[in-house]
Amino acid sequence: MSAVNKSAEDGGAFSSKVINIVFIILLLDLLGFTLILPLLPSILDHYAQTGDVVYQSLQSVVDWFREAVGIPMEKKYNSVLFGVPVIPYNRGPVRPLWQTTPTSSYHRLMSSYAVWAVSRSFSMFLLFRVIGGICKGNVSLCTAIMADLPCPKARNRGMAMIGIAFSLGFTVGPLMGAYFAIGSKTTGNVFYQTPALLALAFSVADLLFIWLTLPETLSKDVKGSSSGFGDSRDLLSPLALFHFSAVTRTEDPPSKERMQKLQVLGLVYFCYLFLFSGLEFTLSFLTHQRFHFTSMQQGKMFFFIGVIMALIQGGYARRIKPGQHIKAVRMAIMALIPAFILIGLSWNITTLYVGLALYSFAAAIVVPCLSTLVSDHGSANQKGTVMGILRSLGALARALGPVVSSSVYWIAGAQTCFLFTSASFIIPLALLSTARRLKEE
Repeated sequence: MSAVNKSAEDGGAFSSKVINIVFIILLLDLLGFTLILPLLPSILDHYAQTGDVVYQSLQSVVDWFREAVGIPMEKKYNSVLFGVPVIPYNRGPVRPLWQTTPTSSYHRLMSSYAVWAVSRSFSMFLLFRVIGGICKGNVSLCTAIMADLPCPKARNRGMAMIGIAFSLGFTVGPLMGAYFAIGSKTTGNVFYQTPALLALAFSVADLLFIWLTLPETLSKDVKGSSSGFGDSRDLLSPLALFHFSAVTRTEDPPSKERMQKLQVLGLVYFCYLFLFSGLEFTLSFLTHQRFHFTSMQQGKMFFFIGVIMALIQGGYARRIKPGQHIKAVRMAIMALIPAFILIGLSWNITTLYVGLALYSFAAAIVVPCLSTLVSDHGSANQKGTVMGILRSLGALARALGPVVSSSVYWIAGAQTCFLFTSASFIIPLALLSTARRLKEE
């Protein structure tokens, strides 16, 4: 065997090992995160019924705002507004991903789940969500590790496996959360305590797995050349993030044409997640209010979504050929328009689940494909910066999207919210056309 073939074989084996390890790390992380999803409406109802002081104080603010703008009393929409501060999925402030310590992130994540397990007040519950929201950088870190893999084929497979981990996490996690919440009630504990302890157990297992198995994916040369990071404002200013300014300040930055393509793809990523995360956030509240879904029914709904996503990613998404990713993203976003129209107009379970099937198809494709497209930009010592900025744009979108969407939901109702937002997906579609033209030029 020649030295070149042996090196390629060793590189392939190393890439496969890294992909498998990162898949398990991310799956455990997402199982812990998704346990709470079907419980959110019930948790908010619980604090409303117990007369929690902090919850009642926020209720008075909501009532004041309603009276100030002349909106009729609609108690059923209150939980949507209260939900905004309790489901942050942002991944914290941006840092160079090669300087991010995965174990420190998990230490803080473990502390957030511990706060949730012992919380008996709405203020403690908010503290749990704040700690969890600002400290998590795990998805960004996993994406950056996949971007560090040495060949495009391995990177494509790695991004696909991240998508499959999301699908499995959103399939199993919510169902487990609902199941163990029912078990907590039978033991006399507050219904969310067992799911909280299980989330803590997942984070502990994740930390141990990282300690024992995760190898270094950057060479010493790349790490050395990456250590002199530029102006921190490039990582904190939203405008700088959209321009990928930190990448342009590195040694040997990409060409002007490549930077333009990268900026357009980042804008597509942001717009898509801004719209998608807003409707994703209000979905649980729509089914809770319109169809009176219990926590278990919410869990079964997420199970349905996750199964379809896993099938699409395991069968179709991972077989998308290089050069076809923009076409696949465009097709997926186009499917979201009728998906959210059906969900917004649904007054029976069949229509709802048809919309959810289209929703799941799109959710399985867009983020993995966009991540693959962006991971092709930049040299080896720039990929961590590129992927970190992309995930930060996603974090910003996921922070703003639910606020805007829930406000529209509360003021105008679920139907208007879903119809208006579904029409807004024309924006990322138009940006994709721009990205395609840049490629052709």
